[in-house]
Amino acid sequence: MTPALGMFLLFVLITLGITYWAARKSQGPAAFFTASRRITGWQNGIAVAGDYMSAASFLGIAGLIAFFGYDGFMFSVGWLVAYLTVLLVVAEPLRNAGKYTMADVLAYRLNPRPVRAMAALSTITVSTFYMIAQMVGAGALVTLLLGSSHVSYEAAVVGVGVLMIIYVVFGGMLATTWVQIIKAILLMAGTILLSLLVLAHFGWSFANFFDAVTRVSYHDKGTLVTKNFLEPGLRYTAANHGALDLISLGMALVFGTAGLPHILVRFYTVPDAKTARVSVVWAMVLIGSFYIMTTFLGFGAATIVGRDKIAVSGGNNMSAPLLAQALAGDIFFAFIAAIAFATILAVVAGLTISASTSFAHDFYTAVIHKGTERRPGEEVRVARVTAFVVGAVAIGVAILLGKDANVAFLVALAFAVAASANLPVIVLSLFWKRFNTSGAVIGLATGLFASLALIVISPSIMKVDPAGTAAAARHLIQHAPIFPLENPGILSIPLGFLGAVLGTFLRRSEPRAEARFAELSVRANTGLGAEKATGE
Repeated sequence: MTPALGMFLLFVLITLGITYWAARKSQGPAAFFTASRRITGWQNGIAVAGDYMSAASFLGIAGLIAFFGYDGFMFSVGWLVAYLTVLLVVAEPLRNAGKYTMADVLAYRLNPRPVRAMAALSTITVSTFYMIAQMVGAGALVTLLLGSSHVSYEAAVVGVGVLMIIYVVFGGMLATTWVQIIKAILLMAGTILLSLLVLAHFGWSFANFFDAVTRVSYHDKGTLVTKNFLEPGLRYTAANHGALDLISLGMALVFGTAGLPHILVRFYTVPDAKTARVSVVWAMVLIGSFYIMTTFLGFGAATIVGRDKIAVSGGNNMSAPLLAQALAGDIFFAFIAAIAFATILAVVAGLTISASTSFAHDFYTAVIHKGTERRPGEEVRVARVTAFVVGAVAIGVAILLGKDANVAFLVALAFAVAASANLPVIVLSLFWKRFNTSGAVIGLATGLFASLALIVISPSIMKVDPAGTAAAARHLIQHAPIFPLENPGILSIPLGFLGAVLGTFLRRSEPRAEARFAELSVRANTGLGAEKATGE
């Protein structure tokens, strides 16, 4: 047994033990969906950080910095700044005005059925695409770290999917929360250790470290070049709409984070608004520290391992594990690999429970059965069945796409949909008295389908491949991109807001929506009546 496999199995055993413990406490909707609202501020803050810092953050951003220097670090800045919108705009009002899902806030003053139906569609779309990306990444990562002779891509995807389903179906939100807490602690420990080892390599001198970063050598199209990785322009260039692409990405990250369903549901697990604010502060401290330390991971990999070696050893996603191996040998490499595995498991569990909660609470109960009282435990049973279905779909699509699939567009799609569809209707519902059901439905639909359409016609999907390789034909539309930017946020987010505003004026004002605006404002700002069901 390899050290990496042994650490993987140890983490799995610990988390399965937590799931067994949580299963006995997850009876009833409140316990299953929100852990009975008994998660403390620091616990939820660590869990939010664990939910947010995905494999894309740990492996992907370190790789982007290792390959593109300053331009790659802009991803870290975007992810960190994004939490300011969560803290200042949505965390407290969402906790006070909702019960289980984002749609609870909208349904409080609007017509519940159409709003919940569209909100559920948006939530499941974001969660599923985000989850598929994580599953494909999981399969490729585990196969690469353990070796295809030990674990095949398909077996890795199925294994991660089965564990994810077990956490959610049996342990509910309580098990998911503690899996995320353990993952966040491991991730922070590994990142701190790796950062300290990088500094030690340069004699604990920041001057020596950044001096090396200004002189990174690698081969570019067969020619050895030396670049200053502290200067912008390695990824975002004027010739390729660099400034617009970076602004569009920043908009998607900043606004999308405040609309990601698996992040939003975390605020329903705490007992009151004050605890919600405390948890966001904890999350910001952890997330901020982590993204600052990605500087050492990325620049350390570029200077110590070398961009050329990383490129031939599995691509830029392997930057952090290869840095660990170069600095501390195979055992530390195994530890970092296990952290990456834990990262994926924690995120997909959070995505699964947000999707299953939304379907059971918003669509099954509120739309199909018109909010009528269901038999005891029925909503939880539907959520568990949904977790099976969502997990099976994610496993199947991830296997179908294969480990060589270009899944970057899936993550971009998740953020773009969340920013374009979810955030506009949340903000307008909370802060605009005239906002009505028509505006919410049209806003959600416009943001959802605009972001989908723009992604399809962007360079992420459309590309001309002169060689006509089988891989390119399998994953790309062979056509010049119609929309020139990789991320649609700069256009789809304004379209989402525009759709919500125009949709509001298409119909006359709704007396119920305006009458309950004051009630919603009081509840959102004070928490009065927050424990009661919404949308009744």
